[in-house]
Amino acid sequence: MNNIFAELPNNLEQEVFETLISSEVVKVERIISKGHTTGTGQWYDQDLSEWVMVLKGAAKLVFEGGEPVHLIEGSYINIPAHQKHRVEWTDPNQETIWLAIHYSE
Repeated sequence: MNNIFAELPNNLEQEVFETLISSEVVKVERIISKGHTTGTGQWYDQDLSEWVMVLKGAAKLVFEGGEPVHLIEGSYINIPAHQKHRVEWTDPNQETIWLAIHYSE
C-alpha cells in the first residue's frame, strides 16, 4: 500500500512529476510544487484532457483568454485537451500536492 503524502522529496528546486499508474488511455500523476510556476510566456497545450485536484497547499491557474482560477485543498478542475493554461502561482511556503489524471475522450 502507498500513501500520496508519503516520501516527499527533500529537494524541490524543480517541480516533481511522478507517474503513479498509466495505460494507453489514462495516466495518473502526483505533482509536487513549492513556489513553482509555468515559465513566463509558456502555456500547456496538451493532447489529453486533464482532471486535476489540489490535495494539499494552494495554486492559481490561468487559462488563455480567461480569468485566474484559485485552487485550495480539495479544489478540482477539468481541463479539456488543447485548452491552453499555465500555473501562475503555487504556495511558496508549503508543498502543493496535486493529483492529475490525464485521459483521452
